[in-house]
Amino acid sequence: MLGMVLAAGAGRRLRPYTDTLPKALVPVDGETTILDIALGNLAAVDLREVVVIVGYQAQAVVDRKAALEDRHGVNLTLVFNDKAEEWNNAYSLWCARDYFSHGVLLVNGDTVHPVSVEHTLLNAPETSDVLLAVDDVKTLGDEEMKVTLGGGELKRITKLMEPSEAYGEYIGATLIRPGAAERLADALRTTFERDPQLYYEDGYQEMVERGEAIHVAPIGDVRWVEVDNHDDLAKARVIAATY
Repeated sequence: MLGMVLAAGAGRRLRPYTDTLPKALVPVDGETTILDIALGNLAAVDLREVVVIVGYQAQAVVDRKAALEDRHGVNLTLVFNDKAEEWNNAYSLWCARDYFSHGVLLVNGDTVHPVSVEHTLLNAPETSDVLLAVDDVKTLGDEEMKVTLGGGELKRITKLMEPSEAYGEYIGATLIRPGAAERLADALRTTFERDPQLYYEDGYQEMVERGEAIHVAPIGDVRWVEVDNHDDLAKARVIAATY
């Protein structure tokens, strides 16, 4: 199994940091970046072959590649998204489709979370080929990627949902088993061909609409944050200091 980090985003709401850096390289604890935390978590669960999808300011990741490998004891393969500043991340994840068949633990490159999330996904029963980490504890708002369930399986995943309707929030971490490789790649292609501004989570919804069973793994009461703006960054710095 491989680790995978989706790190192609621009993060314009985090300027001036992201004038010259991708969001994943914004520091959250001294010189420790969001990407450092992601790689440290993957290494901690012995996923030392890691695919990093880059796009916006990709050269900054290229320049730090050797240092990141040495620091975390990982081997990085960089996949370049040529449309990172034009299209949304359904296409970005599709760019790494050739690696799905190895089995992948995917984490978003803008999320600060503890390694317990990776343990939760890896230790869960093999109930479906795609397993989503979900926070069913926190109070939800409008921007969260919310999920509903039906019969214990994913029914709907979208930001466009009343928070009161949701079971919880998808936190940007997915276990993708090898058996899902071709079906997920095809669903992602269908998604970005329909609208290049759609999210990869819309690809999961496409799979559900095709009759796929996708299950979720509740992460429990843990401190984590998706870093979209400076308020989130302030929270991330408090959280990261506790890891």
